[in-house]
Amino acid sequence: MKIIEVKDYSEMSQKAAEYIIDKVCQNPNLKLGLATGGTPVGTYKNLIEDHEKNGTSYQNVTTFNLDEYIGLSGENKNSYRYFMDEKLFNHIDINKNNTNIPRGDSKDTEEECLRYESLLANYGGIDLQILGIGSNGHIGFNEPGTTFTSQTHVIKLASSTINANARFFNRIEEVPTKAITMGISTIMKSKEILLLVSGENKKDAMGKLLNGNVTESFPASVLKNHPCVTIIADKAAVSGLKSHCQ
Repeated sequence: MKIIEVKDYSEMSQKAAEYIIDKVCQNPNLKLGLATGGTPVGTYKNLIEDHEKNGTSYQNVTTFNLDEYIGLSGENKNSYRYFMDEKLFNHIDINKNNTNIPRGDSKDTEEECLRYESLLANYGGIDLQILGIGSNGHIGFNEPGTTFTSQTHVIKLASSTINANARFFNRIEEVPTKAITMGISTIMKSKEILLLVSGENKKDAMGKLLNGNVTESFPASVLKNHPCVTIIADKAAVSGLKSHCQ
């Protein structure tokens, strides 16, 4: 693991955007894995600003999102499809047909999982996967206890994840309790992983990631087994931590 420590969320977002932009410029046909939630919003904002100012093109980029809530259509303002459109896709020159997100409103969620996994395989996997980390160590929506061999699957969300996501909904009762997520083995097939971490509330998770054991009880720990992981973390998330990973 390579760790890049930055001052704050703003610098993390800028560094992450620069990293992605460089990959897109090197490979205009990049297959890019994307994440949702609060952590990557600043990164997406910087990508938009760069596109508008410098003309970086995403016309031939194909994207795959990690996950989607079950029961929400892409038109629902709380769906991750809507999130990605609003935070990124509507503001760059990407072909929407090349943006892939699990269908949360599929009538057969198990079939949808198989379809999404097959789609990823047909494209040859992901070149660069963007990840965040949950306070309980989840990556994507792979909660503690998810097997490292898991492929795209339906997951029941942990109460801590539901509570963390409640800020995006009017009431906690509105937060879906299940989601479709890329599995851990699916994520690990990515050629390269970029993990973004910001805030003091992620410090414990970072400590476990950097210095703990590789265990399914802390899903992010599997990243230690990946050959190409870069972490961009701000001081609040890593202050005082000593890493045994470098």
